[in-house]
Amino acid sequence: MPNPNPDKLNEDLNTAKQVDLINVGALTREQLTPAAAAAPRGQDHAPTDKADHDEHDGHSHDGHDHGPVGERPYLWPAVSLVLLLAGIALDYFDVPFFAGLVRPIWYGVAFLLVGWKVLRAAVLSVPSGNIFNEFLLMSLATLGAFAIGEYPEGVAVMLFYTVGELFQDAAVNRAKRSIRALLEIQATEVTVVREGRPLVIEPQQVQVGDVMEVKPGEKVALDGTLNGPAASFNTAALTGESAPQTKQTGETVLAGMINLESLVQVTVTAAFKDTKLSKILAMVQDAVGRKAKTQQFITKFAKVYTPIVVVLAVLLVLVPFFVVDDYVFRDWLYRALVFLVISCPCALVISIPLGYFGGIGAASKNGILFKGSNFLDVLREIDTVVMDKTGTLTEGVFAVRQVVPAPGTETPELLRLAGALETKSTHPIAKAVVKHAADAAQGVPVESVQEIAGHGLRGRVDGHDVLAGNTKLLRKFDVAYPPEVDEVVDSIVVVAVDGQYAGHLTVADAPKADAVQAVRELKADGITKLVMLSGDKDSIVQRVAAELGITEAHGGLLPEDKARYVQQYLDAGHKLAFVGDGVNDAPVVALANVGIAMGGLGSDATIETADVVIQTDHPSKIATARRIARATHRVVWQNIWLAFIVKGVVLALGAGGLATMWEAVFADVGVALLAILNAVRIQRMKF
Repeated sequence: MPNPNPDKLNEDLNTAKQVDLINVGALTREQLTPAAAAAPRGQDHAPTDKADHDEHDGHSHDGHDHGPVGERPYLWPAVSLVLLLAGIALDYFDVPFFAGLVRPIWYGVAFLLVGWKVLRAAVLSVPSGNIFNEFLLMSLATLGAFAIGEYPEGVAVMLFYTVGELFQDAAVNRAKRSIRALLEIQATEVTVVREGRPLVIEPQQVQVGDVMEVKPGEKVALDGTLNGPAASFNTAALTGESAPQTKQTGETVLAGMINLESLVQVTVTAAFKDTKLSKILAMVQDAVGRKAKTQQFITKFAKVYTPIVVVLAVLLVLVPFFVVDDYVFRDWLYRALVFLVISCPCALVISIPLGYFGGIGAASKNGILFKGSNFLDVLREIDTVVMDKTGTLTEGVFAVRQVVPAPGTETPELLRLAGALETKSTHPIAKAVVKHAADAAQGVPVESVQEIAGHGLRGRVDGHDVLAGNTKLLRKFDVAYPPEVDEVVDSIVVVAVDGQYAGHLTVADAPKADAVQAVRELKADGITKLVMLSGDKDSIVQRVAAELGITEAHGGLLPEDKARYVQQYLDAGHKLAFVGDGVNDAPVVALANVGIAMGGLGSDATIETADVVIQTDHPSKIATARRIARATHRVVWQNIWLAFIVKGVVLALGAGGLATMWEAVFADVGVALLAILNAVRIQRMKF
């Protein structure tokens, strides 16, 4: 397994998740380098030279460069708008100095501030043979307006085009950060014992067979086996589960785990590039790289629409020469240029992003962040939802579920003694017991506390010898307990007082309040397959699945196991969404058709990798997101058909000489306004 390259990981993520208006209908290759803009379709991300790579990186991370200064994408459209409005005012009042060359230069500057990249893309696409694209049509239409002296219209058309792209950029630019946070999990240095002395080196320099020293609170740098006594480790980075694991001598310890106790020694069994954690990072990189880039409607439409419109405009100039007696070239050229301005797909281009923008805005109001409009489309089409357990369907916080005192022991007394002893531990299960005991454990004298690794606590509590831990602790001290205690599914704290079994407490992660509702709504919404995958032990996973009404569940899984299951579902033809929250979920979040992260408490890496983020941590929002996606789809296609119909009518009028340049622009603006109102309607819907 190769060692993941941070720069490559970021580049692949940007390539796979590049949303911008490529997905909703404006400058479909605005974010690419000139070389990529000139490449044939399907090769948008072909390798470029170093200069182009640098430029691509700049766009990827900072948004589009809509003018001479890419760091301020709104500045030059704003300047262009001011110049346009000022020019219209100067025209209206017939200001003397605004005559001669001043007028075209004035509007030319306003035009180039927003249109130079479109013109450049149109020119660069010629050598590749990709001539008939939206860039060419936009360029011909606006330059045609300038050719017949309709400067304000040419500027307005290009400005409107650019503003539409900025609307979409504003919705998704903040979701285009890299997932470098994932790499921070890896330790940057490791202490190895060589020739009897500790030596601090980089993990890449450690050899299989070396002995590492891991201090309390320190991350394990490489996979290995534990030397010496038992020790507890926080395994959340790999399993996503909050319960620490106790490792015995000779058991496997994985990179990314955190040592919770005293200094331990680990014999290295895998090189740095072969550790489980490196494999997780590589899986994210590979899965992101397999994300297909969506080719949206406007790009396909432009391939057919653009050459037809250009040919019709040429014919509109030439054919009348043979059939009209009083043919005047200038008049028919004017009609052809008006025809091109009318045919400019501005209304269509703006109606699509505004529809998706409305959907993204509606989702945001409901606590859901879509990182791109294409994910609205894909989420609408899924038939399978795979979910993690801890932190996704459950709270991710341990709590005492049941207190079962032994005969002759009162519940308050059991809680008082157990809670007081557990105050001496920092273990999450111990904290859950202390929280449940509340005031009963306060002020109780505790002394001679001994923590027995992998077993629990022993101490003197209010004059009694008390044991609190797992069943191994009681067996160690020859304390008999009922056999049914071994059959308890949840995590358990057994308690013995003065050598006698006193009862037990079950500790578990409770389902979220809306988890059952989430499952019910997804089933009602047409999801045919619901699956739970978890790193928790299988018995607990099956119990939680039964409580929630999920028929397929698998527990005891590492990240690669989850990825294997997801890949099997994808290979079987399912369109799949994966919902998770932990770092360990990042690979499968990236692998799924739609990755959904719980954003309130979820890990940064998973949130960065995900396509959709549930900011409120409520799983019921998944069904809400699907309803928003369907509503957005309806509105977008309403806008598309509106633009088609109006465009067709005005094109016919323009060809017949019945529509002027201003009427054409007015028709476009009118359609756009209707599209805006329709898009705003999405945000007012109740989901």
